[in-house]
Amino acid sequence: MPKVVPAPEPATGQEGPFSSLLSRGGGWLPVAVIVLTVWAAYANSFSAPFVFDDLKSVIQNPTIRHLWPLTDVLAPPNHATGAGGRPVVNLSLALNYALGGLDGRGYHVMNTLIHALAALALFGIVRRTLRRPLLRERFGSAAVPLALGVALLWALHPLQTESVTCVVQRSESLMGLFYLLTLYGFIRAVEAPAQRRWQSFAVVMCLLGMATKEVMVSAPLLVLLYDRTFVAGTFRAAWQQRRSFYLWLAGTWLLLAWLSLQNGQRGGVAGFGLGVSAWEYALTQCRAIILYLRLAFWPSPLVVDYGTGVVSSAGDVWPQALLLLALVAGTGVALVRRPVLGFLGFWFFAILAPSSSFVPLTSQTMAEHRMYLPLAAVVGAVVLSGYRWLGVRTLPVWLALAAGAGALTVVRNQDYRDAITLWSVTVAQQPDNLRVHMNLGTALAEARRLEEARGHFAFVVAHDPDDDAARCNLGNVLLELGRPVEALPQCEAAVRLKPDSVDARIALGSTLAQVDRLEDAVVQLQAAVRIDPGSLPGHYNLATALAQLRRWPEAAQHYLATLRLQPKFARAHNDLGEAFVQLGRFDEARDEFEMALRQWPGYAQARDNLHRLAARPPPAAGH
Repeated sequence: MPKVVPAPEPATGQEGPFSSLLSRGGGWLPVAVIVLTVWAAYANSFSAPFVFDDLKSVIQNPTIRHLWPLTDVLAPPNHATGAGGRPVVNLSLALNYALGGLDGRGYHVMNTLIHALAALALFGIVRRTLRRPLLRERFGSAAVPLALGVALLWALHPLQTESVTCVVQRSESLMGLFYLLTLYGFIRAVEAPAQRRWQSFAVVMCLLGMATKEVMVSAPLLVLLYDRTFVAGTFRAAWQQRRSFYLWLAGTWLLLAWLSLQNGQRGGVAGFGLGVSAWEYALTQCRAIILYLRLAFWPSPLVVDYGTGVVSSAGDVWPQALLLLALVAGTGVALVRRPVLGFLGFWFFAILAPSSSFVPLTSQTMAEHRMYLPLAAVVGAVVLSGYRWLGVRTLPVWLALAAGAGALTVVRNQDYRDAITLWSVTVAQQPDNLRVHMNLGTALAEARRLEEARGHFAFVVAHDPDDDAARCNLGNVLLELGRPVEALPQCEAAVRLKPDSVDARIALGSTLAQVDRLEDAVVQLQAAVRIDPGSLPGHYNLATALAQLRRWPEAAQHYLATLRLQPKFARAHNDLGEAFVQLGRFDEARDEFEMALRQWPGYAQARDNLHRLAARPPPAAGH
């Protein structure tokens, strides 16, 4: 049996006023401060809409629509970019859907709770670490206020907003929570008499983390390094005392490996052979990591989407590369000569490594949410260094900085209040980012600000003529603006660029119908429903074109298909009723008109149709 190490006592000595106040709080005061301040900082994000990857992972993700069978929930589709291959994330989204459907408030509340719990875990880790023998003499008397300062600065830092306010980025914050709880469980295990219980807790948290996000891969190594640095003193002693525990932790890698194999290249956005070389990606990360460090100290401007650009020449990033190499080398030296500082450096680089080294992530080559956990190492190093050199006078400074960070977080969350604001801010920061222009154009189109949307889609097409989605969107907007002749070449180009695109086929079919080429329109819309038999706009637009051609039996068939997909579609009920009238199926027509009115009591056309049907002369005798 490994020797049980009793929980270290806090250092004796003179305590500052903050330490005394927090000590009198009985342990609950820091918890209340963390929870309440995190809640206050993020309360104005609860009404934010779904944006960016939220759309694919929540709105367009059918596997979160039910909780049973659980096997479906735990197997999210690859197109759900934030949840694909991450069953725990998908399960959390399914729980949100079960509680409130697509009401975004519940998702944001859960994100904030996850972040608050992570901050509490970080507080516990720092407090207990500062009271261990290695650091007790220097930091033990101020362990509580220092831990509170670290936790608050980390939790309220505006750099965290992407991880908390973007719903699907809970993959980062939830993984972060499990990562921190894994380490916290280990710390409790070496302090408590019942070691096995806390060791089991740590292994379970690590397993959940592996099923949440791939960045969790470094957690077993970080725990081992913590043991070597703060508990056992050497790797050999740590292995000898807790061999079975580390084997169990390492066993969680098997789950991660299996999930990675199942998910392949995450829907074609992660891995090699996707158009970005390992060298180009590594050069890009030199720029990215130094940017992340700058944002840790000066969080402006914050950008929700840096795009997919890469650095192709080392000459473009040689200053950042040299600085990064110096930091990595310094971490290596510190691991030997100054283990505490080395531990913080390893924390920073090991957690960043899966996403910010040489394995390309082509959907986002830079992203602020990747700093979610690494930021804790930066904040911890700054707070502890300040206290070491200046003593207790720094404690109110950290609390004041945390308050200022919280205020900046509130301001940043205002950018998320609606999609137009978020993408307008991002376009101003990233004017050459074509994806941002696409997102802003989409938001403007949904708000019926069509001329503005047209400008952004046209910008994308001008800079990337082979972007089929931009061509399709531009064609749709021009069609909505009543300019089908201009829309037609855009829609034709979209189909030519991507023949299997349902959206492009529907756009082209709708445009052809507007220029009175109904037979050609039917051909395109038939192709759309062959590609995707579950396309509601495909069936409805096809039915409408067939009705214009007076091909009533086929029109009725596709109106029925539309209503199977959306039974509460009042306009489709009315149109089906008109088709039934043409087919002489008057009783069925009456039912459809009445159904349309039940769903839309003010639907004048359905009411007129019902009156005209009632005024029809009765059929002749014998018929």
